[in-house]
Order: sequence, then C-alpha cells, then structure tokens
Amino acid sequence: MYLPRNLISHLYQHLQRNNHPLSPPVLILVALEPDALCACRILTALLKRDYILHKIQPISGYGDLTQAGRTMVQPMKIQQGGSGGVVVCLGVGGLVDMSSELGLDSGDPGEDLSGGVEVWLIDARRPWNLGNVFEGDPTAVALREISGDAAAINPVVDNGRIQPSYKPGRGGIIVYDDGDIDEELGAEREAYCELTRMQGVEDYGEDSGDSGDESDVVDSIEGGQRSRKRKSWSDRDEEDEESQDENRRPRQRPRSNSSGSISKSPGRHRQESSRTVRGSSETSPLPPLQASSPGPPKGPTIGSLRRKLLRDRRKYTATLEKYYSGGATYSEPISSILYSLAEDLGREDNDLLWHAIVGVSSLELYGRSMTGVGISTSLDAGGSAGWGGERGERIRQVLRDEVRRLNPPDPSEASRENGRGESSGVIPTTARSPTDTSIRLSPEPRFLMIRHWSLYDSMLHSPYLASRLHIWSDVGRKRLHKLLAKMGVSLSQCKQSYTHMDMDLKRGLRERLLTYAPLYGLDGLVPPRASTGRGREGWGFVRSWGWKACLSAQDVGVIVGAILEVGKSGVAAGDSSRNWDRGRGEQKELVDEDGKAEGEEWVRRFWEAYDALENIEALKHALPTAQHLHKAILRTGTSLIEKRQIRHLRAFRMAVVKEGPDVQMFTHPAALTKLALWVGEAIAEQERDQRGKIRKDGWGTPLVLASLNEARGVFVVVGTGGGGGVVDFAARAKRKSRLEEKAMARAAKLAEKERKRQEREEREENDGEQESEEEDDDEDESDDDDDDDAGNGYGKNRFGNAFEEVAQETNARVRIDSFEHCVVEVKKEDLGGFLENLSVKAVVG
Repeated sequence: MYLPRNLISHLYQHLQRNNHPLSPPVLILVALEPDALCACRILTALLKRDYILHKIQPISGYGDLTQAGRTMVQPMKIQQGGSGGVVVCLGVGGLVDMSSELGLDSGDPGEDLSGGVEVWLIDARRPWNLGNVFEGDPTAVALREISGDAAAINPVVDNGRIQPSYKPGRGGIIVYDDGDIDEELGAEREAYCELTRMQGVEDYGEDSGDSGDESDVVDSIEGGQRSRKRKSWSDRDEEDEESQDENRRPRQRPRSNSSGSISKSPGRHRQESSRTVRGSSETSPLPPLQASSPGPPKGPTIGSLRRKLLRDRRKYTATLEKYYSGGATYSEPISSILYSLAEDLGREDNDLLWHAIVGVSSLELYGRSMTGVGISTSLDAGGSAGWGGERGERIRQVLRDEVRRLNPPDPSEASRENGRGESSGVIPTTARSPTDTSIRLSPEPRFLMIRHWSLYDSMLHSPYLASRLHIWSDVGRKRLHKLLAKMGVSLSQCKQSYTHMDMDLKRGLRERLLTYAPLYGLDGLVPPRASTGRGREGWGFVRSWGWKACLSAQDVGVIVGAILEVGKSGVAAGDSSRNWDRGRGEQKELVDEDGKAEGEEWVRRFWEAYDALENIEALKHALPTAQHLHKAILRTGTSLIEKRQIRHLRAFRMAVVKEGPDVQMFTHPAALTKLALWVGEAIAEQERDQRGKIRKDGWGTPLVLASLNEARGVFVVVGTGGGGGVVDFAARAKRKSRLEEKAMARAAKLAEKERKRQEREEREENDGEQESEEEDDDEDESDDDDDDDAGNGYGKNRFGNAFEEVAQETNARVRIDSFEHCVVEVKKEDLGGFLENLSVKAVVG
C-alpha cells in the first residue's frame, strides 16, 4: 500500500490518538547515512513531544535488516505473543520485499500474516519494490486467500492507494509517497494490479500452438516476483546443491509471497469466460432463418480470449521489467518528507528545519541524484545547485522560504545588515549575538569547509575546483595561484585561517569570484547575481550556535559523513595515517569473513554521528577527521591520475586502490564513493578538454573504483554513473508529448488490427499463425519504445543491474549487502574475472 502525500499525517495522528503507557514502543530502523540520520532526528523529536515510546536500531545492510526482522519485528507479531505495533524504516528496504525481509510473510493461509505489525517505509531510492507499493494490505490478502478471488475489491485501499477512510492499525507494509507514485507510476500500477487479478487464471497447456508462449509468460511473471537472495561467501557452497537462479534473483524485484504474489492459482477467469460464452448461446435462441436477415451476433471465442490474455500478460510483464531494469535513481530526500510531516502536524521549528536542510544538502556530497549515484554534468547554476535539477531547486526554495518565515530579521539590526552581511553577499562566519541560534541564507561558494580552513586549502580540496583546474598537476596548481593573483589575494593572505583574513578581502570575495572565475571555466563557483526580484537563487544555509560556532549545512553534512565513515576521533595522535581510534580506544582487527564486526563498528559510529547532530562541541571535535578524509581523497585521486592507473574499458573507466597510506580509509563504501566521484569529475573534465565536450549524449564517463580490504581479503567495488545531477525537464516534457502522440497513433493502429483480427477469427477460429506474427509486430513496437527511452540522455546508473547479471553468469564470489546496489564486495582472487565480464554490460541506461 502507499500513502498519498496529501495524507502524510494520517498514520501519525492515529498513532498519537491511540498511544497509551502500555503501547509497544515504535521501532525505528535507520540506514547509516546523513539523510536518514537527519530524518530520524526529526521523527524522534515528534515522538518525544507526544510522549510516544520509541527505539532506534541502526541498520548497516541487508544482513542487519534480516537480523532485526528475526529478533525485533517477528516477536511483535500477535501470533508470537506480541501485541503488534509500528516499525518505521528510514532509508531502509525500498528496493526489496519487506514482508520477506522482516519475516511477515510466514503463517497459515487466511490469517493475518502481519500479526498486527504496521511497517512505515520511507525511502528515497528508486525503483520501488512494487509489491510493497501496490500490495501489503493484510485484510485484502486474507480476503483473497479465503474467497479465492484475485480481483476482490477493498473499499479503503484502491489498487494500493490508501483512501481517507482507511483506519490504521491493521498491519501491513505502507509506503510514504513523495508524489512520484501518483504522478509517474500509473502504467506500472495498472500492470501490477492487472497481473495480480490474472493470478487466478489457469495455464493453457492443451494447445501446442501457444502453450510454449504461455509458459514463458507465466515464468516471466513469476520470475519478476522473486527477490534477489542476499549473497554471502557461504552461498557459494550451497549453490552446488541449489539452483543458481533461485540464489541470484535481482533484489529490486518483488518476491513471491502470500501477501499478493503474482503466481499461478486455480482458474476462475477462464471458467467464468466459458460460462459467459455458453450462456449467451443458450439464453439467446436463434431467430427464424430468413434469406435477407444477417446471422446472430457472435460472442468472443475461447481462442480469441486466450490470445488476448496472453497479449495482456506480455504487455504488463514488459512494463514491470522495463521499470525494474531502468537503473537506480533518487527521489525526494526522506528528511524533507519528514519535515513535511512536521509541517502538516503544525510542529515545525528551527531545529527540525535545520535537520531537513542538512539532510537535503548531504545528497550532493554522495552524488545522489535523479539519475542515480554519479557525477553532476550541469553545475553552472552555482551555489548549492546539484541534486534533483528543477525539482531539487524547488525543494531548496521551499526551505529558503521556511528560513525567512521562522527567522525574521530583527528590525534593530536591519540597518546594519544593509551595508554588509547577507545583503552584500558576505559569507557569515559569526553569530549576531551570544544567544543567536538562527538560520540564515548565505551565498556559499563551492569551497570545502571554508570557515574552518584557509581559503587556499578550502579551494584546493574542493571537488568542483579540482576537476576544472586539474588541481592534481603542477599546471593546475599554477592556475589556482593565477586565479588568486587576478583576484588580488596574496598567497600569504589566503593561506591563513579564513576567519582571520582581511575583512575587505572577505567582503569583496564574491564579486571578485563572479568577475574572474569565468575566465577559468568556473561559472558555477558562486551563486549568480539575482536574476529575479526574489533573488538569492542558489544560496546556501548557515546556522549559528552563539559565539561557539557558525557552520553551513554542507559543513555539517561533511562532518557527519566523516564520522560515519571514519569515526568521531578518526585519527589518533602520532601516526596520521594508520592509527585509527575505533571509538573505544582499542585497536580491533575486522577480519570476519562476512564483515559482521565491521558492520558493528559502523553502527557505533552511527551513534556518534547521531549525538553530534545536536552537540556543537562534538561537531567541532570531528572537524579534523573531516579534513583528514578529504586530504586523503585528494592524495589518492592525484596518485591514481599521475601514475596513470585509470584504465579505459569499453563501457567504463576502471581503477583499483590497493596500496598507499590511505587505502584502509576507503574500505568504507561511502568514503570510496566520494573518491570515485572526485576521480569521475576529473576524468570527465579531461575528456571535455580533449574532445571539446563530454559526450554527444550529455553523459560523462561511468567509473568503477575498487579498494582493497586486506584484512578481509575482499575488494569493495563501487560504480558511479556519468549523468547524475540535473535533468532537462523541458526536453523531458517535449519527449513526453511526442510519446503521447505516438501512443495515440499506435492505439489507432492496434484498433484497426483488432477489427481485422475479429473478422479473420470469424472465418477461421483456430488460425493462430497470423495472430502470432501480429503479436510479434506489437512486441517490436514496444522494443522501439524501449530504445527511444534508452537514448533519452538521462544516463541512469545501472551498475546494480550489471553487478547482478555478472554474479549470475560467473563463479565470482560476490557479496551484495549494501542498500546502495552500485556497491558490492568481491573476493580478492575473483576481481579480475568480475571486471572482465562487467566490461561488456550496459552500465548506464
């Protein structure tokens, strides 16, 4: 089931009304990423204000998710002695069948399998598992199991869409819609629901002419419903005894389960159709034959009904397959969705707004966009532009409006601000007063942690500047020095702390950047001058904690991410590259084969980051860790490029990090993703300099980056696309209208074919050869649409699909446990064969 955006507070208000001291605590499962962590902070703040007990459980991967389902969720079921309750998944499980992952799909037919457990699923990853979206209502499932009617109507859930009359507390999986399901998944909704209704139709095997086609369709439907089994190293031993297909099904696809699986079941539709045909011939006696009178009206034949059923099945199955195989994308950040919930409840304040801003700002750091994980190919808007194109900018504009509404300017200070500060475009570095905790808008440049570094170091470690100035080379460093010289900033000035720089330089910094940055191809380095009366497009966000600190939202995102990836203390005193503080002051060897100890370490870092979000001293303490991480990214990326360790394969570029002082740091997938994005932007700029443009289709070059985890004997592999960032919505609208015109023409053509087909069937009922040829024509037209969609220039990241295909086709020992499906672990000995087979796959769709 899915909850429409206009009913976003429906479930929470029911929970609030029915909460009492004996109610079971709300279980919150949270992914280990800044956006999910900020969303968790917003949700727990709401629960605390309503005195609702809750428990937070960090989830590092699918292994943790299954373990949490077994030890925490299943004991909540009424059948196992629990009393039901609510489980909230933040950034967890949007791509898999949550009923199976949490163990809610086991039980006797006809009973409430959910056991009174209601799962709220809030995730920004796409594609959705459609079983979660359009199924998940235990009442409807039980009704179908008892009555055997796959088309049973549920008045409060319309084809998966929850109606205002829906009463929560019944259990099941409920997906929070950010608007995309209602607006963009109309065809997938129809296909899924129609296939669900068709599951009661028995197979036709008596006719040899179409029986093979039918079995293929049924197998395709069933195969599309199985979810990928999570691969571990022990799976390789079991595969000698079990089917490899069963062990390696793509996780994006819904699993077959008792809560609405699409599979074979006793036939009702065919029997009803047969009765209808017989009834029409029995109850409508033929009139007396006359020489001039036409024959009696003839109803549809069994053969025509069967062929129509097969065509519909093929069409609907192809629709779902196209959706699942399109590649990974990101939609609205979940921290923004949770802030919308707070707004709907009338609970918004500065703290919740700040968490939402940090969560939204963090997406760009990890390359998460509407085309998946990849570099941005359109950064000319300046400022905080990056995630989501026009839609992302609309969300940021809403947040700016909220900042103005919740932080009105003080009239006594308005006159002072007219000549400096926000109005003149100066980057704020201090609070207005000792008690100032307000949020302000700031013309943030694309520098890294400028308030906590020197101007030179901030520019040097900026991924945006590094790629465009070729900062890894001596020539690039000289370009940076020339840019500073043209701006009138001496090296001695820019190498001291930014907060201690000359005030005149800081006041004129933005104007100088706007004047001289375009000479070096840095048009998006700072937000542009106001083009409308409203102004401040592309401006970032800054918050003060009195005299203690003044941090931007991106600064906080960088620091929180570094805590998650490295640890709160990060580097111990002494050796800055190898002595890692694991949080408890002890050195731990993370050598377990399946990474369990490593996952536990990441969970401990989650609590450090969770506390730091509301503890400014903890954030300041972790600043050196964030700086060290980005110094390591610059060092390692420079080494890969200078030593020419980036190989050019057919479908992507590839590099391996297996030596050096910082190799241990990049065993964390998120840190490796940041390095891959840095290298990917550098490659894209190099290719643009050589060819004059990135590529004719607008994409950059996809990149595969692997890092050696020597302790566990595995390589962590991440694949980044080259088309992340901004989607051309104008071109998308034109293409949509063009496809609508094609669809209308195709519908007219199909109607004409159907008319001719009916005439032919009246003459020869059993003629299936010509029918088969026309069906092939229809499929060819569908393939043409797929090709048209593949060339639309969006460049979605398909590395997750490609990794799964290679795992199915080879004997490489692969472990896919990350919620980010473009990240896998490969045994050290199998990396070469894995990459060789990957090089022939389509990695950008």
